[in-house]
Amino acid sequence: MLILVIDDDTELCQLLAEFLRREGYDVRAAHTAATGVQSAQELNPSLIILDVMLPDADGFSVLRRVRQSMQTPVLMLTARGEDIDRIVGLELGADDYMPKPFNPRELAARIKAILRRTQAVPDETSLSVNGVNLNPATREVKVDGQPVSLTTTEFDILQVLLKNAGRVLSRDDLMEHLYQRKASPFDRAIDVHIGHLRRKLELGRPLIKTIRGVGYQFVRSSTGDE
Repeated sequence: MLILVIDDDTELCQLLAEFLRREGYDVRAAHTAATGVQSAQELNPSLIILDVMLPDADGFSVLRRVRQSMQTPVLMLTARGEDIDRIVGLELGADDYMPKPFNPRELAARIKAILRRTQAVPDETSLSVNGVNLNPATREVKVDGQPVSLTTTEFDILQVLLKNAGRVLSRDDLMEHLYQRKASPFDRAIDVHIGHLRRKLELGRPLIKTIRGVGYQFVRSSTGDE
């Protein structure tokens, strides 16, 4: 599987390439926003590691352009403590984020968690709950018959919610399933992805309930009943 690293720190790119190649990945690097977008379009990588700080533009602009035509998983690298960068990245469609400096082993674990979902043999059973239809084989989602475009992580969260419609799933449940880690008190990844799903799916009716202090629940019927 090919990983594209977009970061202007050439030394870091070399170290990442050496480490990830030992983990069994093919790795390419780009050091500017322009070459990063071009490489993403030409190489169609399995995953993109994208730094927020680039010399010619920020990583957010790269993410916007990538998301115009690709649903490739994106893991963003952010400055430690810059919570706003993480939230903005997730809002624009990033799948996960890591603060710099980071432990390479943790990065490898994050990559494996993302790729395990995207490369897994799909469960062929289609799901249909409250007007939302999800086809795991084609990774297509429709709401009341109309197609909806979701990122890789949004699709996977929706699939878990639909499989457990009517049940309340905690943030830890979702984090464990998607990322193989528990949610930290300041980890907003699941919350942001849930917000995206609501905006894309809820056409005049509530579909995903927030159960305060517990987690989230996909509503079984249009009347709002569990």
